[in-house]
Order: sequence, then structure tokens, then C-alpha cells
Amino acid sequence: MTPQDRAFLVALFEAAVAAADPERALAGALPARPRGRTVVVGAGKGAAQLARAFERLWDGPLSGVVVTRYGYGVPCERVQVREAAHPVPDAAGLAAAEALMAAVSGLGPDDLVVALICGGGSALLPAPPAGLTLADEQALNEALLASGAPIGVMNALRKHASRIKGGRLAALAAPARVVSLVVSDVPGDDPAQVASGPTVPDAIGPAEALAMARARGIVLPPRVAAHIAGPGAAAPHPADQVFARNIVRVIASARLSLEAAARAAEAAGWRAAILSDAIEGEAREVGRVHAAIAREVATRARPFAPPVVMLSGGETTVTLRGTPGRGGRNTEFLLAFAQGVEGLGGLAALAADTDGIDGSEDNAGAFADGASTARMRAAGLDPAAALAAHDAWGAFAAAGDLFAPGPTGTNVNDFRAIAVGAPATAGA
Repeated sequence: MTPQDRAFLVALFEAAVAAADPERALAGALPARPRGRTVVVGAGKGAAQLARAFERLWDGPLSGVVVTRYGYGVPCERVQVREAAHPVPDAAGLAAAEALMAAVSGLGPDDLVVALICGGGSALLPAPPAGLTLADEQALNEALLASGAPIGVMNALRKHASRIKGGRLAALAAPARVVSLVVSDVPGDDPAQVASGPTVPDAIGPAEALAMARARGIVLPPRVAAHIAGPGAAAPHPADQVFARNIVRVIASARLSLEAAARAAEAAGWRAAILSDAIEGEAREVGRVHAAIAREVATRARPFAPPVVMLSGGETTVTLRGTPGRGGRNTEFLLAFAQGVEGLGGLAALAADTDGIDGSEDNAGAFADGASTARMRAAGLDPAAALAAHDAWGAFAAAGDLFAPGPTGTNVNDFRAIAVGAPATAGA
């Protein structure tokens, strides 16, 4: 892959990330100033950047607390920024959840709570209910992460084993008004699914959540399963009057970011095609499907005639089989993709998480083309064996194809760009 290919793909990624820039996203969504206090709470990988942007934009006093992943914090003047573990929660996350709940307690009807919610908040807000412990919530997260279940199933279960998720934080803030400003990282942009909806309830009850787990063969930790099946586990229903004054706005999403990347591609002289912004499924299978489409375009000029950039987003999953390797869903997607386009010329691809970190390592994703597997073998690594061992990071590290921009300050989930035709011209 040429430097021009990479530069073009990175430019598309940067256009997608810029469309979800916290200050740009917040600027048109600020609520009216209240007569009382303004309290900011937030959770997610981009929560600190959202809080800093809100401070810059807000014309009035405020206070509050947000929690983000270790290494993702930025300085804020009036909002306290805490850091905690992701994707498996820790004691720092437990303390942060308590701080958020304390921040919204004791407010009145003239007060305003602004909730800045983005992807990653589920793990960052452990708050086990009576009878459960942090260890129970950690075991639940580990079981869900290994299951390959879609985010909607994970969050349906998480919210019924929590004191803060499933709208409970907003209920605790009553009678204050709550305005939730959400950066969506979930397929379909349902705000109740982002960070398990601490301020946005949904109607999925405990019995339905347990049925989802059984249907997918998810073995829940026994204490967690008993809690969800027992009395008092149900999260508040959306029709509850406690939410009547609240407002929910999705201020950034994969759809908007892919549209921005498409415009950038078209400005560089390419045809752009958005396949979907809501793709779910096993990462390696989604990779194989994308490879089949790319091969059809390259060899038969259908369903799109090259040169074309195909874009997609959403949230794939990885079902761990055996000992976990190194990598994440985007590199696993791309390793399967690389095998599917082996030997094919005239294409270049990038798959990356828009938050800047994909899975267990420090890269956002990787680059691939028809020669990726040859580079891996030349480095002494078998691509098929690496995929079987979930070691996509090792495969792309060996090929010199990792993409590591660092934390971006936002998160609208997976970004995939596949350029077919003459991608080198894009960097000219």
C-alpha cells in the first residue's frame, strides 16, 4: 500500500471524527439556562472532551462530574474529571458512579442536569445494587464481552443489574429537568442503548432481558442471573412521570460521520457509497462479506463501478474462542477482509474505531490491501492461524499496517473505508 493510499484513507477517517467533534456537536444543542443550578454529569470515552466543550459554550455557572477511560481525561475548569477502567469496570469506576449520583441528588424543579453521554459509559459506571458486588458486575461484563452478543443485548442485561443505568440516574435527579446530549456509538442510534442509558430509559424488562441471554446461550454469573430474575430488578419504564420533563438529543452519530467522510471522498474525485451505518454481527464474518463486495466491484464493476470508496459503520462483535489474543473487532474484521481480497490489486482499506482505540492494544485499527497476507507471511506469521487465535494485532503489526492515531476525544463506533479502483490518485 502506498503512502498516498494511507493518506487518503486517514483523511476520510479524520473527516468522520471531525463531524463528531464535541464542540461542534454541542454548539447547536445547548438547552436554555435554568433559574436554578446547572449540574453536568457524563460518562464515556469522550466524556471529558464533551465536558470541556460544554464549559466553553455555556454562558452561566455550572458544576459537575464526568468519568472517562484511563488516559482519556482532559483538564476542565468547573467539571471534575474522573478516570476508570474500560472495558471491565474497577473500583475507580464505582467511586465515579457514586460521585455522579451524589451530584444529581437533592436538586429542585428549577435546576437543570445536563448529561453528556457517549460510548464506553457502561463499563465506566459500575453501580451494583444491594446484594451484588463490584466483582459480580465485573463477571457480568466479562461474560458479555466474550459472548459476541450485540450491544442491545448486553445493555438490556447490564441495566437490570445496576443502580445507575436504565434511566436510574435521571430518576434520581428528579424533580430537576434532565437534558441528555448523546454521542451515539450504537447501531440505529437508540439513545437508551448508549452507555446503557443512565439518563434514558427503555421498555425492555428483566424477563425479556433474560430471554435474550438464553436465546444467545449467554451464561450469566449465577448471582447476577438470580438478581435479574428477582423482585426489584426492573429499571424505570419510559412512561414513568419522573421522565416527563426530560429531553434527549443525539448530537453525533455514525450516520453523520459517514456522510462527512463521503463528502470528503467526493471532494477528492471519488464516487462514495455508504453501505450502512448500523452493521452488526461477528467481525470476521462481516469482514468476509465486505471482501466479497470489494472483489465483485474490482472484477465485475458491480454493484458499484470503480473508482469508488465504500463506507460502513456500526458495531461488530468478537466471540472469543479459547485463549484471547491481541486486537479488537476492527482488526479482526480487517484480517478476515485481507484474506478475502488476497492477491487482488487496486484496492486499499482502513478499519478503525473512531475513539482511537480498538480492543486490547493502543491502535485504532489497521490498513489492508490485496498484499497484506503476503506481508504477514513474509514476516513469518500465518494469517489464518492469527485469525483463529484472535491475534489480529499481531498479524498487522508484523505487516507494518497498524493505525494508531491515539484517543480522538469522541466515539461514534466503527469506521470502515474500502477504496477500489485507483486509490493512489486520491493522495495526489
